Amino acid sequence: MANVLGIDTSNYTTSIAIYSDDGIIEDRRKLLTVSLGKRGLRQSDALFEHIKNMPSLLEGLKVYKLDAVAVSTKPRPIEGSYMPVFLAGESIAKSIANLNNIPLLETTHQEGHLEAALNSISLNFNNFIAIHISGGTTEVLNVKNNEIYNIDIIGGTKDISIGQFIDRTGVGLGHTFPAGTSIDKLALKVKESNLRIPSKVEGLFMNFSGQETKAHEYISLNYNSEDISYAVMLCISKTLQKVCLNIQKLYDLPIVFMGGVSSSKFLKEYFKRNKFNNVYFARGQYGCDNAVGVAKIGYKKIVSTYK
Repeated sequence: MANVLGIDTSNYTTSIAIYSDDGIIEDRRKLLTVSLGKRGLRQSDALFEHIKNMPSLLEGLKVYKLDAVAVSTKPRPIEGSYMPVFLAGESIAKSIANLNNIPLLETTHQEGHLEAALNSISLNFNNFIAIHISGGTTEVLNVKNNEIYNIDIIGGTKDISIGQFIDRTGVGLGHTFPAGTSIDKLALKVKESNLRIPSKVEGLFMNFSGQETKAHEYISLNYNSEDISYAVMLCISKTLQKVCLNIQKLYDLPIVFMGGVSSSKFLKEYFKRNKFNNVYFARGQYGCDNAVGVAKIGYKKIVSTYK
């Protein structure tokens, strides 16, 4: 039996997982702590949080005989991609690999999301369009899955990410960061509202900076927080609907949503009501930051060497 430990230290979550012949056997995560009113953490503070979180997440794992350690060392598989937070996971992964005399396998945060999303829907597309929507990322990707992921960015945001739009609005409404869950719950309470934020889409590209300004205008005018949340989530849903329609005009490929925002119940229900074909959402907690995809990527590499 092959057991591979996966480690991911993102801007929002410290994550570890173990993937084996039996699938996911460990999946542990801890959100980073952000003070009320703050819109995120500095990289140095996030790095410190990861170092504090890791001992408790790794506790008890010595019962497993590890065959390798996989770790995300940067945000994306492109030249120049870098974020200091990933150094926390990388340094711990290297230490574990050296102590156990086992291979260290490097991947990226985005590839981990792709692997976790496909694993969660139990499908393995050779070529698909991924829409990565999270706290810091809003990208439309043409993904070829040939043992390794070949990823081309074909669309996305021209300014701020969808996650930033949600989080900044949520903090403005008095919620803690990240505010996605709070905004989603408030939006779901509304059956109908006249409050609107217009969407802006050009081909496979979208904008959210002006939309954020409109949301804060509503906040300053003391509109109901539930109505504002509804307007934000409806704007995002309509934007992504337009993008999906434009994708389907250009590509005859499945569309897979991944990243933290893809776990939005409001967004999933909107797409379900509008009956989109060949569109999939990462299931459950596997849209959010996790180490499951990282661990599975490592597992696949290890298993392939045994063949």
